[in-house]
Amino acid sequence: MSKKKETAKGIENVEQTLNKTEQFLEQNYRPLLYVLAGAVVLVGIFWLLRMYTQKQNSEALSQMYMAEQYFAEDSLKLALNGDGNNLGFIDIANEYKRTKSGKLANFYAGACLMHLGQFEEAIDYLNKYSLDDEILAPQAQGLIGDAKVELGDPASAIKYYIEAADMAENSFHTPIYLMKAGMLHEAEGNYSEALVLYERIQDKYAESNEGRSIDKYIARAKMRID
Repeated sequence: MSKKKETAKGIENVEQTLNKTEQFLEQNYRPLLYVLAGAVVLVGIFWLLRMYTQKQNSEALSQMYMAEQYFAEDSLKLALNGDGNNLGFIDIANEYKRTKSGKLANFYAGACLMHLGQFEEAIDYLNKYSLDDEILAPQAQGLIGDAKVELGDPASAIKYYIEAADMAENSFHTPIYLMKAGMLHEAEGNYSEALVLYERIQDKYAESNEGRSIDKYIARAKMRID
């Protein structure tokens, strides 16, 4: 085939392709327009949500400052409920629930309520704490365990203490929660279960405060099993 014929054939193929494209666009003009419009709307909504979230984060951080100051000073009611000019942890948790500060406020609110003796309410807020923090997440579980003890539910308390210990996996928090769970097991007469937890402290956390005195707890549990 000559170059001239090849060129003509190529032009014909391009024209056919263009015609098909034009026909497709004509036949699908409205659906394509709707799809394009929908994409523009989604981008706009995403941008607005991002701007709104950033604004909410800034506001929440500003509100958290005074609440944290009151918490550090043990002014727990002011930290919890605010002072009339600044919000407390409860309002921050409710009004800024989608922000990191709002989620953190749930932990603080739970801790305040624990110290104020409002254990059921404390559990509600601590259960809402959802940040994946290596320090505060196990502490939230441990505080729920403390609340369950105060409410006379040692079985649930043990469960939360062991969850907290497994979440923490460090030489400070883990032996504390294991010891609390072990002592509750002993109080309930479950000496074998207590022994397992005490020996875990001895094996993995011997240098901790709990580990340095764990031998007497192990000996006591063994004696009562025998």
